[in-house]
Amino acid sequence: MPDDCEDPLSSVVALLRPSVSISKMVEGGGAWQVERRDAASPFYCAIVEGCCRLQVTGRAAVTLQAGDFVLIPDLHGFTMTSAVPPPPQVPRLPLETGPGRFRLGPVAADIDMRALVGHCRFAAPARDLLVSLLPEMIHVSGHDRLMALVPVIHEETRADRPGRRLVLERLLEVLLIEALRSGPGVDMPPGLLRGMSDPQLAAALQRIHADAAGDISVARLAKEAGLSRSGFFDRFRREIGRAPMDYLTDWRMAIAKTLLRQGGVTNAEIARRIGYGSASAFGLAFARREGLSPGAFSRDSAR
Repeated sequence: MPDDCEDPLSSVVALLRPSVSISKMVEGGGAWQVERRDAASPFYCAIVEGCCRLQVTGRAAVTLQAGDFVLIPDLHGFTMTSAVPPPPQVPRLPLETGPGRFRLGPVAADIDMRALVGHCRFAAPARDLLVSLLPEMIHVSGHDRLMALVPVIHEETRADRPGRRLVLERLLEVLLIEALRSGPGVDMPPGLLRGMSDPQLAAALQRIHADAAGDISVARLAKEAGLSRSGFFDRFRREIGRAPMDYLTDWRMAIAKTLLRQGGVTNAEIARRIGYGSASAFGLAFARREGLSPGAFSRDSAR
């Protein structure tokens, strides 16, 4: 189960349950542009050759060079162009040149950019909560392990081999963890990665994720972190973006939603596994947090 994972980052990624929806090789030549406004999916891109510009809705454009990797856990729209963007009237639809292979720009132009692009899905019923713990965008350069993983995922999506689904799930989990831990956490916005970069807060996060059913309080977490209660509370809220007990409750509810979606587990068992004294106490906490009872959530999930 997720609460048995070794560290907070692994437990969040495991609970997200990533799976590949699209993996493609994109080649560009000349002046080109492609845009999506209805993506609504996790997105990653590895630049194999050349360079391009990427602008995610609501963010400044970035130039991506060969060896760059980008991960966006919650992409809703983007524009990608050649290094020098084309005039507005240039056609924007990519040309499919083969299975999982697309061409951008004039067909007669020499190819000067190659990228491996992937869209995936997070099957977690607590997807929005879990994604909110992650940075909006990760951009790293020269990370050999990431650049090696992406073509393996691409090749696996093209093959029809036994165990393909499970292999892709595990490869995506590794890709996400590798990407998320590759950047300097101290430079991240408030969230899990920034909290994990603080050794004292990391100890508290480790306790929450490893022992969701434990007797956890701000005082206990502060003691484990070696801080005063007020100092710990303020630091946790500043670095992670929510109060410690709110974070704990959110994590417990994420586990509960996963167990309810899976089915076959009673409310009493869920209560025991996430630290509530009884099924009724869990039911009240769940309804207060989610706006519906555990039973109603299970019925909605089954539809």
